[in-house]
Amino acid sequence: MVTLSAARQTGSRMAWLDALHGIAAVAVVFEHAFKFLLPEARLPVKTVFEPGWYGVLVFFLVSGYIVPASLERRGSVRAFWISRLLRLYPLFGVCLAGVGLLMAAGWDGLHVWWGSRPVSMTVGHLTMLQNLLHVPNLVNVLWTLSYEMAFYLLVTAVYVLGLHRGSTAGALGLTAAAVLGAGTLPVALLSTGGSGRMLAVVLVVTALVATGLAAVLAGPDRVRRAGAIVIVVTVLALLAVNQSFPAPGQGLLILATMFSGTALYRAEQGQIPWRRAGWVALVPLAGIWLAHGEAGLQTAIAAAWFTFAGGMALRRRRVPQALAWLGLVSYSIYLLHPLLLEGVERFWPEPLAVPLGARLVALAGVLGLLLGISALTWRFVEAPAQRLGRSLIARVPDRAPRSGRG
Repeated sequence: MVTLSAARQTGSRMAWLDALHGIAAVAVVFEHAFKFLLPEARLPVKTVFEPGWYGVLVFFLVSGYIVPASLERRGSVRAFWISRLLRLYPLFGVCLAGVGLLMAAGWDGLHVWWGSRPVSMTVGHLTMLQNLLHVPNLVNVLWTLSYEMAFYLLVTAVYVLGLHRGSTAGALGLTAAAVLGAGTLPVALLSTGGSGRMLAVVLVVTALVATGLAAVLAGPDRVRRAGAIVIVVTVLALLAVNQSFPAPGQGLLILATMFSGTALYRAEQGQIPWRRAGWVALVPLAGIWLAHGEAGLQTAIAAAWFTFAGGMALRRRRVPQALAWLGLVSYSIYLLHPLLLEGVERFWPEPLAVPLGARLVALAGVLGLLLGISALTWRFVEAPAQRLGRSLIARVPDRAPRSGRG
């Protein structure tokens, strides 16, 4: 997920969000380490607690809390997208380069569609909506970026339409759709049916999103509103009928979770009453209900929300420097750890045949190497990209008027 430099610029009072990002990133790393290094612990742990789902839900709550605030604080859609793109894509490029290195070393984990559907796969990933286009993820963790991108698009659209203060209603509406549609909404309805159909869907969605964004960024008021409507309809259609993983109900709940984070931010800032924001407590309850029979997922949902609530309650306390630093490099940790773990599998394809002590040493080594690489990618990739973003924002005029409705 995306690091919180925007939050950090507002002062140390936002350091608690960095700490949550760091905790979430480490949880996801341990989720994937089970498969490659500790398979005997995987089932016992995941039966009672899903660390991966816990981590990504904390990420989504944090994004919901801070991302709309970064748009509304500047009041500039253009500045928002310059900032977002320069935070997401440079490290995404590093991740792709890492996949290239793995392939050069003999890794054969590419999905077969990279050979038969290269255009769909490439364009789908470049939009970062691949998970909503039924395009298999090049790296497993990339699926969450599709929901981040969907959220950015919806946040932009509702801001342009002047509906951005309706975060609670948005969260509850998405939750209702998730509950009512669970088990009935189709999976990958649009994209299923052969390579030609997938390519058509990918190209049409890309054209619609690009056209909508262009209208929002540069058009007169009427055109901007039309572009925003195109974005909303396109994204909601993908969420409703074209997800493959997770299930459509869970995908809709992810967006509900993000808008819940926004509602909590608005309440904390005094923009809406706490009693209105409090209705978002129905979102995790719905998630727990939909996850009946999956105790590990239910525990993860509850733990993620309690973790975020605890962070909010302690937001004025000093955050340990180590946690704040983990948050700083959390996007690198999140994107790059699967590549290191895939590298481990090249040496130990059958981990249970390796003594536990050796595997624990290897896990410590992977974590140390991951933190070192993440420090380097932060310094030489993420930080320069963010400086470039601030420079571009300062130099490029925002021709699109700010939202005038509250």
